[in-house]
Parts: sequence; structure tokens; C-alpha cells
Amino acid sequence: MSELLHIQPIVEKAITKGQAVVALESTVITHGLPYPDNVQAARSMEEAIIASGATPATIAIIRGEIYIGLSADQLDFLGRQASENVRKCSRRDLAAAAALGENGGTTVAGTMILAHLAEIEIFATGGIGGVHRGHPFDVSADLAELGRTPVTVICGGPKSILDLALTREVLETNGVPVIGYQTNEMPAFYSRHSGLGVDARVDNAVQAAELILKQRQLGLQSGILITVPVPEEDALDASVAEQAIIQATREADEAGISGPTSTPWLLQRVKELTDGESLKANVSLLKNNARTAGAIASALAELKSRAA
Repeated sequence: MSELLHIQPIVEKAITKGQAVVALESTVITHGLPYPDNVQAARSMEEAIIASGATPATIAIIRGEIYIGLSADQLDFLGRQASENVRKCSRRDLAAAAALGENGGTTVAGTMILAHLAEIEIFATGGIGGVHRGHPFDVSADLAELGRTPVTVICGGPKSILDLALTREVLETNGVPVIGYQTNEMPAFYSRHSGLGVDARVDNAVQAAELILKQRQLGLQSGILITVPVPEEDALDASVAEQAIIQATREADEAGISGPTSTPWLLQRVKELTDGESLKANVSLLKNNARTAGAIASALAELKSRAA
């Protein structure tokens, strides 16, 4: 493990013993949700992972130090920071944030890199980044990272504020297997259906773990995307979500909002336009993804233990 990483003792013990560990990103805390919803969601995800028999490891940069696993005080500290005071850390940003002593919330790409350095194979998040609507050259670094870093990402699909069809194409180009967890269709974050297929379906944690193990045994160095539909009772009606996204995207274009600031702005605007229903769906899928990831991590640890 890299000497640059400060690994929480309980996380380090679990990694060393080959036990189930699930990485969590921190941009959901620093840029994704408002305080105190952000901290509550982060804690709920950690609790869901523990309940599934795994150890959570939230990843972030605090005053230039890279942490794999955060204390309750560190979670609260990050949650209270204004987003403009925290760097959104993808691959390009990690060294700068560490060298300059900054606070950083790790994106999907940033978290994958640091999880891999810490020898954590499973990572739970809300939704991945992708190709932005109307801006086909504005492509999230998450997609390239999924193509080259061997970490399995459990999520609710790409964020539905994106161009899902183009995002699906780029994932294919990068050799990323898109797996449906108890579904034949890639979910659309707030909604359960996107109209886009998956490369394979698994129906339980053991099947998912077996697929991950085969990927690693074959020496394939790309990530795996396991997509989990938002729980039905909290899903946002697809037409309601799409109407809000279209309006929010138009307003962002008119205001000249683009680049790293666009996703947080769009998520907040969709929340406003849906009277908070999108936030309810977002928090629900975060917990569900964490729970699913914990179960998969536990199954993977068991399979590897048997094979040893």
C-alpha cells in the first residue's frame, strides 16, 4: 500500500485479512448534496455497508492528506465546507490537492485510483459521470478511468442529466462491461429504466462476485460497472425526471454553465424543479447501492478465501 495513504486502522485490518471492504467517494459530500443531507447520506451508506457484513472506507483528501476511511468528525468537516473551498478531485487533480495542502472530494475516477492503491476492489456510488447533453466533447474522466483501473463500481447507472446513449457507447469503446443487477436494462439514476441494454445480468451477490473474480483471473485491467435500479418506491417518474432535466440543461446552457461546475448545478436545479423528489430518489439509491456493494464485497471475499 502506498505510504501516501492514511488508512483508517479498521479498514487496514480488513484489507490485510482479506475481508470485505467497500470504498465510497466524497464528492457526494462536498459537491453532491447540501449540508446536513450530505453527511447523513454518507453515514447511511456506511451503515448499510456494515449491515451487509463489509467495512466502509470513505475516501477524501483533507488538508493535503489522503485518507482511506474517515472518522465521524472528518465526515462532518467535509460536509460543512463550501464546495468552492474543496477541490473536486479526478485523476488530474489528486497530486495538486495533496501537494498544495487542499481539501478534496474524490470523484468516481479519483476514488477508483485511490481505492486501487489501497487494494480495495469494490466501490459504491450514486451515479457515474458521462457525456453531457448537447456537449459531446464534454466527457467525464470517469469513463476513461473505468477502462483502465480494475475496480468494480456499483451504481445506479450514469447520472440521468447526461446523454445516456452516448455514455453507453463510450463505455463500450473503453471495454467496460455494463452489468445489470437484477435487471436487463441499464437504470437511469433517478428512474429504473433507460431503454438501453446491459452486457450481462446477475441476480445476486454471488453471481456478481463470480463475474468479478473471472475478470481478474483473466488479467483484464478494466473496471466493471454493476448497475442497480433505484428502489421502486422511491424512483422518480421517468417523464417527470426528463422534463426537469431538459429545463435544467437549457437553463445551464443559457447561463454558460459548463465543465466541472455543471453537474452539481444541474443536480441542484433538478431537485428544485421536482420539489425535492429527485433528492429522495438520490438518497435512496445511494443507500441501496451501498447495501448491494457490501453484499457483493462479502461474497467476493468468501470466494477468494475458498480459492486460496
